[in-house]
Amino acid sequence: MPLSAPSDILWQVIGHILQKVCVAMRVILNSKQIERIIKELSGRIVSDTPGGVDIAVIGIRSRGEILAQRLSGGLSKSLGKDVPCGTLDITLYRDDLNSPQSVSQPQVRTTEIGFDVDDKIIILVDDVLHTGRSTRAAMDALIDLGRPKAIKLAVLVDRAGRELPIQADYAGYKSDAKPGELVQVNLVESDGKDQVVVE
Repeated sequence: MPLSAPSDILWQVIGHILQKVCVAMRVILNSKQIERIIKELSGRIVSDTPGGVDIAVIGIRSRGEILAQRLSGGLSKSLGKDVPCGTLDITLYRDDLNSPQSVSQPQVRTTEIGFDVDDKIIILVDDVLHTGRSTRAAMDALIDLGRPKAIKLAVLVDRAGRELPIQADYAGYKSDAKPGELVQVNLVESDGKDQVVVE
């Protein structure tokens, strides 16, 4: 029996690796599903918001920021008026900032909110709600900026594993990801495609 050429063996190895990666990673949301979820979230927020009350959308960096921009566009269209959108950096409010297990220096970026949060219903947006710790940090950061009428949480993906008593007011998709699995949100603006995978 003739020996396989080195390139044949290499392609067999690559194929084997790709097969394992595909098995280990499953797509739970594609681009059309993400687009539909944003529209549904927008509709639910509009129906829940009393007339005459100002609302604004604030996204948690970085993918929450992108989702907030999309949601703000949908809300502006539905309400027939501009719904302001801002970005919140929660780095300095994280409870693991000074953790002894932390080996890297956190990268602090800017919070960009060009409007007054007082007396507005703030729709706080994140990509994945898991432990609730990022949401807690975001609320602390937001309260330092003023006194909103209410803060409502909207997330693309809600998964089990809460460590704090926090829940989403608006969740697009409930994931059954197991402990130890990663829910990764990819968006066109930051990753070149709209897709949510579990790894």
